[in-house]
Amino acid sequence: MACILLRFILTLALTPPSLASPLADNSSFVGPETGNLVIVGGGSLSDSIYQRVIDLAGGNDAPIVVIPTAAGEPSYDDNAAGASTFRRLGSTNVTVLHTYDPAVADTEDFVRPLLNAKGVWFGGGRQWQLVDAYAGTLTESSFFGVLERSGVIGGSSAGATIQGSFLTRGDTANNQIMVGDHQEGFAFVKNIAIDQHVLVRNRQFDMFDILKVRPELLGVAIDENTALIVAKNDVEVFGASYAIFYDGKFWSREGSDLKNLPTESSRFYFLRNGDKYDLGARQVVV
Repeated sequence: MACILLRFILTLALTPPSLASPLADNSSFVGPETGNLVIVGGGSLSDSIYQRVIDLAGGNDAPIVVIPTAAGEPSYDDNAAGASTFRRLGSTNVTVLHTYDPAVADTEDFVRPLLNAKGVWFGGGRQWQLVDAYAGTLTESSFFGVLERSGVIGGSSAGATIQGSFLTRGDTANNQIMVGDHQEGFAFVKNIAIDQHVLVRNRQFDMFDILKVRPELLGVAIDENTALIVAKNDVEVFGASYAIFYDGKFWSREGSDLKNLPTESSRFYFLRNGDKYDLGARQVVV
């Protein structure tokens, strides 16, 4: 009886707003109402990106949980998926948490490290692995709980894509199918498809495969060692390269009046470190 009661309390406390209330879909914010996201385009990351996660989590003593599941390895040690980097930079409370079994992910014992976490970091790999392990479980609800406590969720490559509502490259067959057999991410950001490794792998045209069938989505593709820092409707580009936005518009520092632009359905543009974007208005902040 006590176990059932504990599960009921945890379920109420940890259910994400999008599941707990029909009002969530009417939120004025596309990103999280509280907390921050760090959405990284993969590759070898500068310490400054990890440090941004530490700072947003609340400093070196803030509990950070690292989720390496996307990599698909048989097992993981305590240094997996960037955990050793967080410790090297001064984090004193880093836990690696993993299962492939959604039944395990749906237990109180498994989610305990997340209950007081101020940061979550998703490592790279295949994003559908995260869906198969955690979607619809207490663990997924616990991720939202971190944001509700004004914490931070970050991730790189697969750990970036999973943060969107549409699961880009979510097919179990290969990573070149843009609209695959897994199409729902964790939706920390709503109405968005997120791609990664975009310039290094010449993926800048791939997003149109999604937008042809889901034109209502905002497309964002992030290059390696580059992050989007997201809070509410505010986005800041942070890092060494560029992020590409696909919103049917065009923006340039030199203006566009004299440019011969393609049709709206074929447009995209680049933002760099320090540039800002409004997710609600779907436009660059200048």
